[in-house]
Amino acid sequence: MSDTSRPGDPTVGAPQAEPSQPDPSSAKGGRGPSYERLVQGSFEAERHFYPRVLNAQLHPLVRFFLILNPERIISRYCHLNPRVAPEVLAKILETEPRYFRWSGADLLHVTTEAGRRHMVVVETNSCPSGQKSMPSYDEHDEEFGYRKNLERAFMPMLRGRRLPPGELAVIYDKNPMEASGYAAAMADLFDEHVHLVEFPDGPEAEARVRFVNGVLEIRDDADAWIPIRCAFRYVTQRPWNRIPVHTKTVILNPVISCLAGGRNKMVAAKAYDFYNGTLMGTGLAIRTPQTTYDVSKREIPLWVQRLGGHAVIKVPYSNAGQGVYTITCSEELDAFMALEQRYDRFIVQSLIGNAQWSSHTPAGRLYHVGTVPNKKAKIFVSDLRMMVCAGPGGFRPLVIYARRARSPLMPTLGEYSSWDMLGTNLSIKRDDGGWDSDTGRLLLMDRKDFNALGVGIDELIEAYIQTVLSTLAIDQMAQRLINKRGTLRTKLFKSLNDDDALIREIMT
Repeated sequence: MSDTSRPGDPTVGAPQAEPSQPDPSSAKGGRGPSYERLVQGSFEAERHFYPRVLNAQLHPLVRFFLILNPERIISRYCHLNPRVAPEVLAKILETEPRYFRWSGADLLHVTTEAGRRHMVVVETNSCPSGQKSMPSYDEHDEEFGYRKNLERAFMPMLRGRRLPPGELAVIYDKNPMEASGYAAAMADLFDEHVHLVEFPDGPEAEARVRFVNGVLEIRDDADAWIPIRCAFRYVTQRPWNRIPVHTKTVILNPVISCLAGGRNKMVAAKAYDFYNGTLMGTGLAIRTPQTTYDVSKREIPLWVQRLGGHAVIKVPYSNAGQGVYTITCSEELDAFMALEQRYDRFIVQSLIGNAQWSSHTPAGRLYHVGTVPNKKAKIFVSDLRMMVCAGPGGFRPLVIYARRARSPLMPTLGEYSSWDMLGTNLSIKRDDGGWDSDTGRLLLMDRKDFNALGVGIDELIEAYIQTVLSTLAIDQMAQRLINKRGTLRTKLFKSLNDDDALIREIMT
C-alpha cells in the first residue's frame, strides 16, 4: 500500500531525519519561503541524491530494462499476452500527452489465490519524486535523470508556444533535494540562471510567488518581482489552491493534470474506468484494487462491511502518505469515523493484505507477493514506483525505486498494526508543516536491494505499461476538462467530483 496512514499511529508525524543537504533559505536566515538563484555549472550530486545512492551501482537487469527499445518491449509483452495486438500497444506507447507529460505510478506486485501475478496500480502521481533515489545510469553523467526529464517532457512542450517575456523558475513545496536538482540541470540546458522558489501551502504561500494576469511572478532577494516565462513545478500539496488552472506561463505539469487524477484520486478512479472502456477488446486494461468512489462518510461502514471488514479508506486529494487509512478491525474503523475531515467525499478500496486477511471481492482475493524472505524468513510488503516522461515519440521509463513496509507481513492480524505491515510511503509530515523521510525503508535499484524485491524483467515491463496506461487515462480526462479557451469546464468537473470543499479551493 503505497500511500497509507492509520488513525492513532504514534509514528505518524514523528520527525525522522532526512540526509542533510544545503538549506537554500540560509541566506534569509531560514525565515519564510526559501529562495535561491542557480547558475550554469551549479549541479552538485551530493545535494541532489541521497548519500547511499551516490555510491550505488545500478542493477544489470534494471539497466537492461532501461535500454530496451519500444519494439522489444512490445514484442515481449505481446508474447506473454497474446490477446494484445502489437500495433495497438505501439500506438499507445507512441502517444504524446497534451498535459500530463511527467508521471509516476505506485504499483503493487500481487497474486491471486490461483497464483496468477499482476502489477496493480495504487495511484498515479503528477510531479512525482524519485530522481534522488535512482542510482546513476551513467557514472560519468550525474545530471542524467534530471536532464532527460527536462529534455523529453519539458523543452518540447515549449516549442511553438507563445511565451510571455520572462525568466526561468522551479517552484516547489517539498523535496528541495530534487527541486534544486531540476533547477541546476535547467540552468545548464537553457544556459541561463534559474530561480528556485519555495511555494508552500499555508499563510506564507504568496510571500514569494504570485500570478498577475496569468503570468507567474517570483520575488527575489532584492524584493523585485520577476516575471517567469516557463516553470518546472514540484508543488504537490493541493496545488490548485494557489496555482490557476489556466496560466500564460507554461508550467510542467499544469495543474489540470492534478485535478484530472494526478493528485485527485476521485477523478483518477473515474478516468481509469473511462479509459478501460476504450480499451475493451484490446486485451489491455489498467489494473487497480476494486474501487468505490463518491462515498459519503456515513456510508463508509457499509462499504467496509461489503468487503468483508477489510478495506482502505482514502481522502481523495491527499498525498505523500497522508489521508489513507487501512481498516482491518472495528477499532480502526471507529477511530477513522471519529476523525474530523476537510472534505465531504471519500474512496473505499479493497484491501490487499495476506492471503488470510485480504478483502473479499467478486473477482476473488488479491494478496501481496512481497519481498524475498530475509535471513529471519520474514516477508515485507513493498511497492514499486515507476516514473515515466513523454514527448515527441511517446513515453520512456525514467526512474524506478521501491519502498518496503515497517513490519513484516504476517499470516494473521494482531502482532503488528495493519499500517505497520502495509504502509510503504516514506514521507512524514512534521508538526511544523515540514517534511521528513524514513529512508531506511527505501529499496534502490542497485545490486543489493533489487534482488530482494523478487521481480524480474517481465514485471518491470508490465509496471511500465500499467504506468503509461494510467497516465494516458488521466491525460484524456484533463483534455475533457479543458475547454477551447483553455479554462476549466467547471460544470463537468463538478459532475465528476461533487465535493463543495474541493470546488471552493480551485483557482480557475
